[in-house]
Amino acid sequence: MRRFLAGGTAVATLLSTVAAYADQPRPWEWYFQEPATKIMKEIEWFNAYTLWFIIPITVLVLVLLAYCIIRFRESVNPTPSRTSHNTMIEVIWTVGPVLVLLCIAVPSFKLLSAQYNPPEEPKMTLKATGNQWNWDYEYQEGEQPLSFNSALLGDSDREGLGKQDLATYPRLLTVDNELVVPVNTPVRVLVTASDVIHAFAMPAFGIKVDAVPGRINETWFNAEKEGLYYGQCSELCGKDHAFMPIAIRVVSQQQYDAWFTAAKADLPGANKALMAAVESASKVASAGN
Repeated sequence: MRRFLAGGTAVATLLSTVAAYADQPRPWEWYFQEPATKIMKEIEWFNAYTLWFIIPITVLVLVLLAYCIIRFRESVNPTPSRTSHNTMIEVIWTVGPVLVLLCIAVPSFKLLSAQYNPPEEPKMTLKATGNQWNWDYEYQEGEQPLSFNSALLGDSDREGLGKQDLATYPRLLTVDNELVVPVNTPVRVLVTASDVIHAFAMPAFGIKVDAVPGRINETWFNAEKEGLYYGQCSELCGKDHAFMPIAIRVVSQQQYDAWFTAAKADLPGANKALMAAVESASKVASAGN
């Protein structure tokens, strides 16, 4: 019994540590990442909702095909029917799909509208510019805008930035400078590109928008959980397309304000101070549990 309780405590500690750093892609993952926004929760619901139509239809078609193959095979039905029309069947396979499509279309349009229309005016605006193969970010607020580049972090550079922990900073997803935003804050993201078409995608937020040269596309998100989230460029953009990650760190408003003020003068120093503050808060929360 004691071993069981000890094992349960260890698992709970591990899960709390993972939760502190939000979610990220995992080996052999077959479902969505843990949602961090209401939009992503709605996407998850819509996915489950459509399965209530997809699975019965797939099973029905499979059963009908099997029935026709067995019932009307040549050995037991040497003289095939020459029936060319059946009014009832025509009505059923016309009305049925129309009703199914209506049931899917109504919540689909509602979700699509929510993705393009935030419930309130965003409180901050960011600009993300895709390059081959990194991202430029610009905070369009205050008298002195903050801008910096974010690129894949090489293994040899991990120690210098204090990002040796592969569980928190996974290989091929960790960047040198994360995009930092406050929790529970509507954020507008203006997305464009400087060379070829890219795509700004963050699975846990339920956002994915093309970055097109000479054009600005707009999306938004409101992260409800603090943590470090990972995404990637989702449009084939050249030989290093697979090495163009996106990392967004969601922190408290107080931590964000301190980071933003310091980042204008010293971005690397501000990032290290923020990481220390986040890790300290995480240890305190784990100890409290």
